[in-house]
Amino acid sequence: MQVRPVHLTGGSVAIAGRPILRGIDLAVSAGEFVALMGANGSGKSTLVRALTGLRPLGHGELRLFGTPFAQFHDWQRIGFVPQRPGAASGVPASVWEVVAAGRLTRRRLLRPMSREDRAAIHEALEVVGLADRARDGVSTLSGGQQQRVLIARALAGRPDLFFLDEPTAGVDLANQRALAASLGELKSRGATVVLVAHELGPLAPLVDRSVVMRGGRIVYDGPPLGDHAGPADVDLLHGHHHAHGVHDAPPHRDHAPHVAAPLDGGPTEGHP
Repeated sequence: MQVRPVHLTGGSVAIAGRPILRGIDLAVSAGEFVALMGANGSGKSTLVRALTGLRPLGHGELRLFGTPFAQFHDWQRIGFVPQRPGAASGVPASVWEVVAAGRLTRRRLLRPMSREDRAAIHEALEVVGLADRARDGVSTLSGGQQQRVLIARALAGRPDLFFLDEPTAGVDLANQRALAASLGELKSRGATVVLVAHELGPLAPLVDRSVVMRGGRIVYDGPPLGDHAGPADVDLLHGHHHAHGVHDAPPHRDHAPHVAAPLDGGPTEGHP
């Protein structure tokens, strides 16, 4: 039996005593591209943070690559791409420097950068189409280009599993298409991708499976919602019988303060 990169059973999260996620069962197979969708406040960003250790579970069991989360230390196998504001962070840095940070999980402390490190950084920049901007300051890039820098940073570590939190939020159509091309390359290499999205746009053709959340629960888990899935498609599900039997669970805000964790490569936003 193939080991699943992600396997959560009975997952629940509460913030300040208020339930945010309840009874989440989610398994992601190797090489699968999963879109985690839902309206604002549905719990999708809290769930992805729970899956990466940024938000501790109150109940349930999480296994990463078959290993219980408490015993999991193979963090180089996992890449996390936060929302765009984490790219510049107000600190002057070049595109190359930001992407190079993605190699830290592969290098020993204070060890000089190797030829393999440099090759991985260059390859990551090629994949996202920013090799010609390597020496430019991240703060000089557009929002969509900054998001591609964050994807390159994760890619440089050559992980097997990627989590992306709203990569197309606030990004123009041209950069959405560039993001889709980059993620398409990852998919062709057999990477496992869990994508948090409010709507898919150009990313829709990449999706193997949609998981829709509402009120802190999974209300649909099945085939992709369509090439142009967006808020209307998610809302349509709310009035029907769902795969997980949930009809009208009350919504919860998905705002949470920033929490440090092994995958934290920069600040993330607290809204879904």
